[in-house]
Amino acid sequence: MVIFVLKRIASAAVLVVVLSFVSFVLTWFSPGDPARSILGVTASPEQVAAKRAELGLDQNVFSAYIGWVGRALSGDLGASWFSNQPVAESIAARLPITLSITVVAIVLAGAIGIGLGLWAAARRGAVDSAIQPFAVLGFAVPNFIVAIALVTIFALNLRLLPATGWVDLGDDPVGWARSITLPVIALSVAATAAVAQQTRNAAIDTLQQDYVRTLRGRGLGTASIYLKHVLRNSAPVALTVLSLQFIGLLSGAVVIEYMFALPGIGALTVGAATQQDQPVIQGAVITVVIAVVVVNLLMDLAYAWLNPKVRS
Repeated sequence: MVIFVLKRIASAAVLVVVLSFVSFVLTWFSPGDPARSILGVTASPEQVAAKRAELGLDQNVFSAYIGWVGRALSGDLGASWFSNQPVAESIAARLPITLSITVVAIVLAGAIGIGLGLWAAARRGAVDSAIQPFAVLGFAVPNFIVAIALVTIFALNLRLLPATGWVDLGDDPVGWARSITLPVIALSVAATAAVAQQTRNAAIDTLQQDYVRTLRGRGLGTASIYLKHVLRNSAPVALTVLSLQFIGLLSGAVVIEYMFALPGIGALTVGAATQQDQPVIQGAVITVVIAVVVVNLLMDLAYAWLNPKVRS
């Protein structure tokens, strides 16, 4: 198990380096001149050249990347070119907001999706027929359409939940829960549908195995069969889907944060990309990459625990 973990950590480290370099290069060679954007159209060529040197834009991309990596390893992600605010502080202030909606959404999707999938596999018939359209709609309908529908129904018409805004968990737990309810539901619908569909298929395959029929023939209870055997053998499929869905939730959070006026990482990244604020973009990208890598590593460990064959 130790070797398995070390291999996963090594591959995760390589992934972080590769993705950080790719994002750095893409940002470096993006159209436009950040120095000109900062100084304005009235700045002279000499002033623009001096600003480019100050920002390090006069270096080649490899030297600039190596310098950024050296500073990042010491915890210095630089400062915004436009606001001069340290990037690490900006991300630290906004990361809890993005993680709040994505983590709660993935937990909700996992719990409901696995439950629906097992229910559909066990009952089949009308229950299975009802869940199948939900899975198709969950895949087909974009999360911003779901968000618009939720705001219209629960915020504007019923006035049960706020349409926009963020409340810190430490200030008001109830207000925090109310502020993330609609964004979480909007994010989790597609993930729930995906998990339910894949869990349902895996559970049906498991129920057709000979050992399940043997357990039933020995008089083992239905609940015990589903919880101890069917769920354990279907869970790896659900974990794989959840790990993929987490990446989708982080990207979908960009749109959802804008729609619900949540000041998270997504809003920060979009604003920085509009201004070509490279330190902020790079800091946000590396933060999201590390979050995805950590979640996938945890999923791999859970997968190895459920299926010992994976360790070898």
